[in-house]
Amino acid sequence: PARRWLLEQAELNWRRSVLDLGCGFGSVTPELVAGSIGAVVALDRNWAALHHDPAPFTGAVTSCADARRLPFADASFDLVLCQLALLWMPLEATLAEVRRVLMPGGALVAIEPDYGGMIEYPPEIASQDLWMAGLRRAGADPTVGRKLPGLLAQHGFTVKVELLNRLSPPAPERLDLLAGLPLDTTSTPELNRIERAAAALTGAWEQVVHLPFMFITAFLPRNAP
Repeated sequence: PARRWLLEQAELNWRRSVLDLGCGFGSVTPELVAGSIGAVVALDRNWAALHHDPAPFTGAVTSCADARRLPFADASFDLVLCQLALLWMPLEATLAEVRRVLMPGGALVAIEPDYGGMIEYPPEIASQDLWMAGLRRAGADPTVGRKLPGLLAQHGFTVKVELLNRLSPPAPERLDLLAGLPLDTTSTPELNRIERAAAALTGAWEQVVHLPFMFITAFLPRNAP
């Protein structure tokens, strides 16, 4: 629902050239194809993700490329979407390319986390340090969310930022995702301890885990050069 609302704010329904940047396996691509009135390009640097299952890319054109060197002419798109992608990309170079390929009046929709703002309770289930270290070891920027608004403003965008105003019980699979990161030798025993502590807390709201996401719509002025 939050993404749908952002895309409505970015006026997806009249966009004619949409880029799904860092599309991965195409989890959002069908929504862009269904909601826009023009062409959708799904781009990722991972060839295997683009060819794992063609179904999500029905109606879209796929492109395997690096976000730092997008294979498109200036002002090629009027909407770019990045969801859980910018944290894996060199941020300033990628935003410069997004700025280049967006038309004046175009919009960027970005949904990115900020692990530096995690809330976890009780303390024995706290995994923030493991997430931060594991993501950095994997090549990601775990605090990308807080950096985006200012960098986008520097690139000439008018920026709107929203945060979720609700809290849900923590998803048990979050620790499976953490286990998939490159952890060091001291982190693995700590993760095992956290998993045991979390499994022992079975009552309603005995655990609180909140990972803030930045829901960003950034618009280029119609008179942008």
